[in-house]
Amino acid sequence: MTSTIIRSLFFLLILCAFLTPPVSSITLSPGNSFENAPTIANGDPVFIRGVATGDPRGGLQVWVLGHNYVKISSVSVNADDTYEFELKSADTQNLASGQYYVLVQHPMMNGEFDIYYNSASGSVVNRQLGGGTSIFQLNGPGSLQTPDSAYALMRAIYNQNIDDTFATASFIIGNPVARIDTIGDHVAGDKFTITGSTNLAVGNDLLIEIVSSSFSPTQKSQGSEFSGSSGIVKVEPGTNGLNRWSFDVDSSSFKPDEYIVKVSSVTNDVTSSTTFNIIEKMTTTLVTPSPTTLPTASPVIVPASLTPTTTQKSPVSITTILLAFVLAGSALLLKRK
Repeated sequence: MTSTIIRSLFFLLILCAFLTPPVSSITLSPGNSFENAPTIANGDPVFIRGVATGDPRGGLQVWVLGHNYVKISSVSVNADDTYEFELKSADTQNLASGQYYVLVQHPMMNGEFDIYYNSASGSVVNRQLGGGTSIFQLNGPGSLQTPDSAYALMRAIYNQNIDDTFATASFIIGNPVARIDTIGDHVAGDKFTITGSTNLAVGNDLLIEIVSSSFSPTQKSQGSEFSGSSGIVKVEPGTNGLNRWSFDVDSSSFKPDEYIVKVSSVTNDVTSSTTFNIIEKMTTTLVTPSPTTLPTASPVIVPASLTPTTTQKSPVSITTILLAFVLAGSALLLKRK
């Protein structure tokens, strides 16, 4: 039993499952718990790639389980031990929103899938149990719903009496969305970037159209003043289950007006729009102040009646002073007598 567990762990480590959108691949660790599943939109193809050693003669068995959806396929292993399985756009186009569970099964030493699906009864069968016994219902009346069916399948294959092993992956299907971040107003001539998010897979093409809301078709004889821009951008990797896109805008040729931004997928049925304003650039004129001329002071004429008069003191003569001393002396002598 111990050797069986060791062999199972050995193959578990080298049987790698890759969940791969068209351009960038997302690698999931073997035997993970289906957490951190990436989100894709209806119509996006899904590639499951990996490496499987041990030269399985019958190839591998790929189980894709989801809400009212079961797809079981065989995939061969290449000479270099690699394999690839694709869920095409037609496969994912009509899938219901929700999480889908992928399990890649390796037959191990006996070259047989000891756990297999009986399409006639819709049940999962354990070949080693009584020569073949149904262990749970995957399709039809009484069937388990996901994720219960996915975990029941994992437990069945992981049974110590089964030498098969597996690796898991998971993805989430969501209705295609393409959101536009708030743009805000800009001055004519500004260079800025419009950004947004989407659940479309990395590498998808988005058409970005910017047009003046006052633009309308005219007859050939009339002049037509088009103001706007357009282009195709690629979806880039993002975070929190959503990818990102961006579009650079040079508004040098834009006239002041309200503008409509429309983003749409080239391959999927998804459209979103919003508006922003281009306002006229304000010109600032510098005014040089003229030199200030101070008024010339006029002479103030004071009436003669208001002119103060100054009386000068007459100088005291020496004779007057001597006479005062004589009088003072005489008065003193009379007082003594």
